[in-house]
Amino acid sequence: MVDISAALVKELREKTGAGIMDAKKALTETNGDVNKAAELLRQKGMASAEKKMGRIAAEGLVGSYIHNGKIGVMVEINCETDFVARNEEFKQLVKDICMHIAGYAPAPEFVSREEIPAEVLEEERRIESGKEDLKGKPENIIEKIVQGRVDKLMAEKCLLDQPFVKDPSIKIEDLIKEKIVKIGEKITIRRFTRYVLGEGLQKKEENFAEEVMNQMK
Repeated sequence: MVDISAALVKELREKTGAGIMDAKKALTETNGDVNKAAELLRQKGMASAEKKMGRIAAEGLVGSYIHNGKIGVMVEINCETDFVARNEEFKQLVKDICMHIAGYAPAPEFVSREEIPAEVLEEERRIESGKEDLKGKPENIIEKIVQGRVDKLMAEKCLLDQPFVKDPSIKIEDLIKEKIVKIGEKITIRRFTRYVLGEGLQKKEENFAEEVMNQMK
């Protein structure tokens, strides 16, 4: 059995925010491999977060972010208690989500796939099915390719499916679950609105998203 030193436990706790006993147990199960232990804790945390998703979350915050007067975002994120809503970590989460919505490209249009109207999905399937590169292929193959392409397109439009701009190794959905585990309450992104100055009007092309992402670094 690998000797689990206090230094290893400290390193894992700093990396994951886990408690002493949880960190030590994870290191023991992974023979002292900090990276594998961190992944194990994350997997267990995700399972724990799923159990909390059935709770009622009616408290929370409405956060906002305006970038140089040109991009504006408002987002409502819910939690279970007003105590957590006033917690600095929860406030930071709301701020991070606002800035992600402002800076991520392509900009999200929906919170989750469940929000996507059926007619939007049907239209995307129709467009993909008519593309030249699918002509002559068997019907069952076309169906699989079209579904794969539509799934990819919808993932790009959904906030929860997008890679977090501050840490692209995790999705927004994973970020929320990690916060659920750490804070101990159900957390949900209920809705958001994103405004771009002059959107729909003819104007000079500017890369606002890149500006926001640089500010977050």
